[in-house]
Amino acid sequence: MIYLAGSLRQTRVTEVGNLLREAGFDPFDDWQAGGPIADDSWQSYEESRGRTYQQALQGYAAKHVFEYDLFHLNRCEAGVLVLPAGRSAHLEIGFLAGQGKPTFTLFDEIPERWDVMYQFTTPCFSYEELVRNLRRRLG
Repeated sequence: MIYLAGSLRQTRVTEVGNLLREAGFDPFDDWQAGGPIADDSWQSYEESRGRTYQQALQGYAAKHVFEYDLFHLNRCEAGVLVLPAGRSAHLEIGFLAGQGKPTFTLFDEIPERWDVMYQFTTPCFSYEELVRNLRRRLG
């Protein structure tokens, strides 16, 4: 299974997941079912209860979502960071790279500001390049 890390606000994750399924891979993108405002809704709910961010992170909702993602991160054999993405996705792909699992970054464009740290992953600048690299590393 390949964990797709990305943004809840980007439909590109589901598109990449569908393309990878068509290519014979088993991508995990079910976390996208929460929808584009899942994090915003959680924040609003916790703030309406008068809880701080620090307190909200200790709540059942936050713990449940974290454990759900962690379970699938631990069971995957590789990860793909689908850009553009935020902090959570970058932490997830870093977690996988730190475990020694093959990781890949699928760029949506050449960034205006370059960053050398994407070398922790295999940078891919097209869907075709991603599939080639996945087949090379995963068989």
